[in-house]
Amino acid sequence: MSGVRPRLLIADDHHLLVEGLRTMLRARFDVVGVAHGGDELLALLATTDADCLLLDLALPGHNGLELMPDIRALQPDLKVLVVTMHLDRVLADAVLHAGAHGFIPKDSGMDELEEAILAVLAGRRYLSARVPNITSRVGLGAIHAGLARLTPRQQEIVRLIGQGKTTAEIAKLLGIGPSMVTLHRANSRKVLGIDSEWGLVRWAILMQASVEDAEPLAPPGAGAPAKPPGSPEVPARPLGRRGKR
Repeated sequence: MSGVRPRLLIADDHHLLVEGLRTMLRARFDVVGVAHGGDELLALLATTDADCLLLDLALPGHNGLELMPDIRALQPDLKVLVVTMHLDRVLADAVLHAGAHGFIPKDSGMDELEEAILAVLAGRRYLSARVPNITSRVGLGAIHAGLARLTPRQQEIVRLIGQGKTTAEIAKLLGIGPSMVTLHRANSRKVLGIDSEWGLVRWAILMQASVEDAEPLAPPGAGAPAKPPGSPEVPARPLGRRGKR
């Protein structure tokens, strides 16, 4: 991409954060569009070509993980860098498996953010060194206690959410309407005391990971899904000289 400024899209529902990113990144990149919700992002992707998307997972309307198939369908060559406040290794592996190319925390310094953007643009995958090697199992007892409070149908739907299924996919698998799945999701959140749709997705992913007899998660650079030959991992370095935002 020599001589051409990379084009970025930013998807985050925090307006001040988006404006801050736009200001700090414009020295090296062209921010060609921003979206503050899932539906807005899909509309933007349908009309605006870009090289890299900075994606928050907790978007209103559709969470970032659920949006990944649509992002891939609308712009197959778009690099997706997840920028999130969550540092769970299970979540990092889930979004990388869904098609994201990088995963870093929101409070990273600008040096690390720029390094991550350039890495994914070069065809490499980036996983911040600050993401733990394994996900803490603290609180999993509470997760299973919460699961027991759900109805059998709600449990079934939550397990499918934890497997990365969208509302439409769950409806098709269970032979019910999408509106009924949406109702069960809302009722499950109420029973579990979860105040957001992304909170339910995160809870479901951690629950699913806790019941699978999976191999231990590997350190950053080795534990995420396999990448094509010749596409080396980028070792993340500590926060850059500009520190945290």
